[in-house]
Amino acid sequence: MRIARRSAAAFVIAAATLGAPGVLAQKGAPDGEWRTHGGDLASTRYAPLSQIDKDNFSTLEPAWRFKTDSLGPRPEYNLQSTPLVVNGVMYSTGGTRRAVVALDARTGELLWMHRKDEGERAGHAPRLLSGRGVAYWTDGRSERILYVTPGYQLIGLDAKTGREVQDFGDGGVVDLKKDFDQDVDPLGPVGLHSAPIVTGNTVIVGAAFETGANPASKRNIKGYVRAYDVRTGKRKWIFHTIPRPGDFGYDTWGNGSAAYTGNTGVWAQMSVDEELGLVYLPVELPTHDYYGGDRPGNNLFAESIVAVEIETGKRRWHYQLVHHGMWDMDIPCAPILMDITVDGKRIKALGQATKQAFLYVLDRETGEPVWPIEERPVPKGDTPGEWYSPTQPHPTKPKAYDGQGLTIDDLIDFTPELRAEAVTLVAPYRLGPLFTPPVVSRKEGPVATLTMGAQAAATNWWGASYDPETHTFYVASQTSVATLGLVPPAPGVSDMPFHQGTVLSGARTSGGSGADGGGQAVTMADVLSANMQVRGLPIVKPPYSRITAINMDTGEFRWQVPFGATPPNIANHPALKGLNLGPLGRPGNNSATLVTKTLLIAGEKNFGPTPSGARGAMLRAFDKMTGAEVGAVTLPAPVTGMPMTYMLDGKQYLVVTIAGGSYTGEILVLALPETN
Repeated sequence: MRIARRSAAAFVIAAATLGAPGVLAQKGAPDGEWRTHGGDLASTRYAPLSQIDKDNFSTLEPAWRFKTDSLGPRPEYNLQSTPLVVNGVMYSTGGTRRAVVALDARTGELLWMHRKDEGERAGHAPRLLSGRGVAYWTDGRSERILYVTPGYQLIGLDAKTGREVQDFGDGGVVDLKKDFDQDVDPLGPVGLHSAPIVTGNTVIVGAAFETGANPASKRNIKGYVRAYDVRTGKRKWIFHTIPRPGDFGYDTWGNGSAAYTGNTGVWAQMSVDEELGLVYLPVELPTHDYYGGDRPGNNLFAESIVAVEIETGKRRWHYQLVHHGMWDMDIPCAPILMDITVDGKRIKALGQATKQAFLYVLDRETGEPVWPIEERPVPKGDTPGEWYSPTQPHPTKPKAYDGQGLTIDDLIDFTPELRAEAVTLVAPYRLGPLFTPPVVSRKEGPVATLTMGAQAAATNWWGASYDPETHTFYVASQTSVATLGLVPPAPGVSDMPFHQGTVLSGARTSGGSGADGGGQAVTMADVLSANMQVRGLPIVKPPYSRITAINMDTGEFRWQVPFGATPPNIANHPALKGLNLGPLGRPGNNSATLVTKTLLIAGEKNFGPTPSGARGAMLRAFDKMTGAEVGAVTLPAPVTGMPMTYMLDGKQYLVVTIAGGSYTGEILVLALPETN
């Protein structure tokens, strides 16, 4: 379906943009536009714009807004798209059917809309979301928008009209469940909610699945990565994220498990260095996020960054961040490409933020660590049938930017009484450093492993940002505790021996029979809510969310600050009366960051206190070199996507996608007030 049209005026690319391969991948979003999901192909989320600064940020007001309520059969409440702006037009996904819209970037006027009613195919889609955006391509004459539907079809649209490009794939559609080097049912549970990435005349797509906590089988679809010709839709190459017999890495899958194990997709965004001719793939876990006894070995290329050639898909190098994962440490976001200077040597580097709060820094030409990454011994577990790696990689620089593992020293200590209660609370659980494995849950203990920097991700899909002028890496993160327990699934539910869950005081999670043979089923959220707080306070020390700035020439922190206002239930807690706590940050506030010529910008991800007392969330601006907050704007709902910025007709705009609670998805475009 298409509605309206915009002017067919020709689109012209400046010669400087067409030349010099790699320019877009190193200089941030070009020419006041935002042409790709990460601002540039390096995923820096940097725009060299300065009209909005510390002196006027707090005066920002809505320039226009676009509600997504009618872009599907029902409203959406988790709009995660990062819109693109090219040639005065904004392109975005939105709505529960994942429609694509083109909007006038000056006014918000709807120029066209495209939707694909996939029926039952979409109904079986994993993680049915409105999508995280689109990709844009031009050769200086034609313009195309590419996106992936919930039912896992790659659509090519004419950017001027919204019409499906008839010579792309089959009438504008490439069925991604075909030509996949494996048999996939048309209703099979594989999809993609991230935006594809376009480089040259190639569009590259990954794969996403249902959450890996409680799979029905050790067998699943494999998350291979594919590239297509952007003009024709013809497949150019496929990269097997689980190696096939004879391929490099096949021997890291014991007992023939490479044949049946699935997942190991790239559901996150990717990054590209056109000058080196490489695309960088951040790969997730194999089947089962918490139990790997059915896949013994290190399991390449799971939880690895893999550099493959743009034109051929041939692996150039890889680096595995986690061996044989069982902590849900999927690589969740695009690696950021950076040109840095370390000890006087210029290095083409790559920085990967992670759920485990490590920033892994590699030479993006070779895959070698910029600073040593040491293989250190880690605890071995005792789950029957499990296979454990004796060591795991530990970066020596930068140091971890948020909590990892859990020890008594990490517990709340505002007062001796609160610490004592916390110690008693964790007594039935297993504690330990990062990479302490999950345990089989028992009422008598251990109930589960408690840990930070795993399932409760420090950094998730929104990733980080980078200032190429100051060589500073910015990452928001949360300090949160995960509960890693295993219970047998209910009879007939799965062919795997364990699912994620816990047994506690006769109650269990996950719907299984429990390791003790019984118990009432409760949700994981119920267990966490009832048992991982002390008198309603988080069990761990603050800050509960933070933003960290890292000097990438030295690997040292420039600064680290709490992020977000302390919630009233903590600030006004009677047990803390009279204590001078200072800012503690907001729990769960690990948001996306945007960096400009003048500011670091981040929005709160949950409702909280606002200056007026109205229900809402804050969009905050920070001094890039000190971390001092220099401005804030009240939003009617939390930021659910990644902020971006563009300049048009000499005016800078700041864009956030917001939603939450009863507030439906909205693209909100802010600008400075008009002056007389």
